Amino acid sequence: MIAIGIDIGGMSIKGAAVDSNGRVYDKFSMPFVKGEPGEHTIEKLAELVKEYIASQHLEGKIAGIGIGCPGTLDVTNGIVEYSNNLDWNDLPVAKIMNEVLPYPIRLINDANAAALGEAKFGAGKQNETVIMLTLGTGVGGGIIINGKLYEGNQGKGGELGHIVVQVDGEQCSCGRKGCLEAYASATALIREAKKAMRLNKRSLLWKLSPDIELVGGKVVFEAVSKGDKAAKEVLNNYIKYLGEGILNYCNIFRPNVVVLSGGIANAGEALFDPLNKYIKERFYGYQRTPEVKVVPAELGYDSGKIGAAALFFK
Repeated sequence: MIAIGIDIGGMSIKGAAVDSNGRVYDKFSMPFVKGEPGEHTIEKLAELVKEYIASQHLEGKIAGIGIGCPGTLDVTNGIVEYSNNLDWNDLPVAKIMNEVLPYPIRLINDANAAALGEAKFGAGKQNETVIMLTLGTGVGGGIIINGKLYEGNQGKGGELGHIVVQVDGEQCSCGRKGCLEAYASATALIREAKKAMRLNKRSLLWKLSPDIELVGGKVVFEAVSKGDKAAKEVLNNYIKYLGEGILNYCNIFRPNVVVLSGGIANAGEALFDPLNKYIKERFYGYQRTPEVKVVPAELGYDSGKIGAAALFFK
């Protein structure tokens, strides 16, 4: 079985044919033009996909086209109801695509697509229940229960970044305070690094990033590796909040594995070793429960495309 998987982002739109073994064919892409009417973007995308299918000689072999997209979606009718990043409102993506392409079209939240891809073919494969978190500008995620994607009422559930881990805490972009996103995103790690730098002018963070406005999450891990106490405190607090969020998911869903992706997850052992230690020491809230490993994602930038295509795989 072959399906087309597409990942729509704020800078570009990327896609590829994917087979039911997770093999990714030659890829295609187009730039996302900010300010362009969404209808025009989707019309161009439909033509690009049509040309791609012809170039790959896949006519008659496509089970469907899955599209991962950020924002609030009507997955039943294939409509992007609202996407702040793309500036789209009530955009009938499936209808526009079907004017050119005679295949089933399905929309999926971009974080859910990445989770589905990792669960079926990446770090979560051969596991029935998988939680995935994307640690980037915000905290996204997806939930796979008994091998099936959980999307919630109207496909609008699974907002894992917006559980509250600190009542009346830091302001979150969603409008609430104290969300996991406000403590476990790359944005949060950078915010706390800047606070530490302002309080400790002797911190190695200053040497690694002389311009405080250019400090990034990678700098924190580098400073910790060199023994900087201020950076170590920042990282310990970050792991505490991320760990508590994951412990909540462990107690609610009891997953086989938790998968982390995004820039922060690229820190490798410097993140995963202390994070797994933090979680293991707390017994997931009570003793004699199945161990849950927290592991890095494996599919990289292909996870969204693969997950979107997997909507058509049994």
